[in-house]
Amino acid sequence: MDRRLSLCMIVKDEEEFIGDCLESVKDFVDEMIIVDTGSTDKTVEICESFGARVLHFPWNGSFADARNHGLEQAAGDWILWLDADEKVDASDAEKLREVLGDDDLLLSVHLINYYGEEPDPDKTFDIAHTRLFRNNKGFKFKNRIHEMLNADEIFEKYNKTAAIKTVPIKVHHYGYLNPVNEKKKKSERNISMLKQELKQNDYSPWTEYHIASEYYRLNKYQEAFEYVNHSIMGFLLQLKTPPSLLYRLKYSILIRSGSFEGAWPGIDKAVTLYPDYVDLHFYKGLILFVRESFTEAIEVFDHCLELGEENLQHLTLKGVGSFQPLYYKGCCLEKVGKVDEAAKCYAEAASLSPTFQSPVEALQKLMEKHKEVFAALPEGHGDRKLIEGILSKNVDKNSH
Repeated sequence: MDRRLSLCMIVKDEEEFIGDCLESVKDFVDEMIIVDTGSTDKTVEICESFGARVLHFPWNGSFADARNHGLEQAAGDWILWLDADEKVDASDAEKLREVLGDDDLLLSVHLINYYGEEPDPDKTFDIAHTRLFRNNKGFKFKNRIHEMLNADEIFEKYNKTAAIKTVPIKVHHYGYLNPVNEKKKKSERNISMLKQELKQNDYSPWTEYHIASEYYRLNKYQEAFEYVNHSIMGFLLQLKTPPSLLYRLKYSILIRSGSFEGAWPGIDKAVTLYPDYVDLHFYKGLILFVRESFTEAIEVFDHCLELGEENLQHLTLKGVGSFQPLYYKGCCLEKVGKVDEAAKCYAEAASLSPTFQSPVEALQKLMEKHKEVFAALPEGHGDRKLIEGILSKNVDKNSH
């Protein structure tokens, strides 16, 4: 089967990112179709310098309409869609064509969403995201904002099951970094557009989830909580199980706003619904820790370590299946007086993430408070070497 691949994108004033995005795929796609919705900077010029075909589409308030305009022009057998603030991982781009299977209609990639001040591989949310689909099968985007493919409709048409393969392609997304968000005032724009969407009679409960997410990003937890609950109710009224990331957001809001009593024991129901979702288990561990149920919390953090964080079917925070539960397990062990075991957990957590400072600080305090415990560890002992290694590395870092 021929596998011509079209890149389809929509852009507006993206001169900061678009070059890196196109550079990442230019050698591996057959055409680049870019719909510009009214750029006033050098975006169009940059796109054309990469050989892209730029279509001008007057902005009508709908991201889906703009994307669908590009799809109509695509000649490839398959379509890859990206946003301007994304790029395909350099080591994966050459596999783009190889992963397109004869029996597949739609494929997911590993989307890595960075958050915080600057890109840090330990500060990401990871998920499988549908980015590759067969052309001329009826796929199109729906929803004016946070547009998504009409996958259910197409799967029904072709009598396919809804299991979508995730291919080994990583896509890095930088649009949620604080400087980008603040510069574009994305949250305010999105809330305004999403609230317009709520005026439609047939709006999706996803709309309220997205409003909740935007309020959460703005630290407006009361509004976020209200909308995420409306979203959960919306799915239940449609006789559908609310998607896992709604529960993730709900308990994240409760924890961030200090409502641990409000989160207990409801978190157990969420964990029962999605027993393979490590983030929910991690939240349960945090709630138990705050409630001073240290022994139970240790069991939950151990389970997080068993689950790991490789399950991309759920939106997963980097670290909740590795360095985060190790650190909190150390906190619990310290509380119950198991100082040497706590130190080992802190050291292991610190060794897994060079930018996660909490375990290093906890280890330093522990060493000062319990010098005798560490003095008792023999020279060359594995635990002693690990602990000394972490602390000396931190001294080096701070002396620069």
